[in-house]
Amino acid sequence: MKKTPARTAWRMLELVFHGAVHNVRKSHTSAVVGLLLNLVQSVIMLAGFYLMFAFTGTRHVAIRGDYILYLMSGIFMYMTHVKAMGTVMKADGATSAMMKHGPMNTLIAVGAAALGALYLQALSAVILLFGYHALVKPITIDQPVQTVGVLLLSWATGVAIGMIFRAATPWQPRFFSTISTVYSRINMIASGKMFVANAMPTVLLSWFDWNPLFHIIDQGRGYIFLNYDPRYSNIEYPMYFLLACLTIGLMGEFYTMKRVSLSWTMGK
Repeated sequence: MKKTPARTAWRMLELVFHGAVHNVRKSHTSAVVGLLLNLVQSVIMLAGFYLMFAFTGTRHVAIRGDYILYLMSGIFMYMTHVKAMGTVMKADGATSAMMKHGPMNTLIAVGAAALGALYLQALSAVILLFGYHALVKPITIDQPVQTVGVLLLSWATGVAIGMIFRAATPWQPRFFSTISTVYSRINMIASGKMFVANAMPTVLLSWFDWNPLFHIIDQGRGYIFLNYDPRYSNIEYPMYFLLACLTIGLMGEFYTMKRVSLSWTMGK
């Protein structure tokens, strides 16, 4: 059969799909159990923040609207961002045994890891939102299409940052692994998922507005809630940040891929 660009692209998409299925099953042999584990993680984080706000008496600073939806909006975008970064960073590299198979390459491995992370987080969000809507209280999302777009942006920025860590990790595995963990932990607060940007003092905003996830979450809440209009964030900054990080990450990945050796990781 004659090889054409269309056939090659279709073959790559097929490999990405099968790779994504493989990545989804990594946490457990059963995809359903893997999804349940991800759901439990989201529920535990949601319950933790709910109890923390209840005990500290800070519920009154939330957006006018459904309080649980307010919490979910931040948690879903944070989880999507961090999980995408982690899976891309740990995807099969040039020294992996999987790369010995002819059709496989690092681009397919990264695409599969990213797609698998998006699938798990998006499905978890849909299940939790539907469960809350059907069993607890009906909810309304003001602009659902734009909300999905912002969720995809949180995923894409996570992929871009993961590409940078992925390219840098083979040079200093322990150091960059620690840095990525610190980044994830810092974003527990720096992402702004626990705060409303419009209600924050101007002095505190400079501690958060460097973070693209802060802008993404705040803009997402503007699309979710009818009565919230973000004034201290914008959607352009995360997009520029995405393009810059993706460019640096791809350049770094190409450079590292040409020079990485299996012996680098021996004894580290």
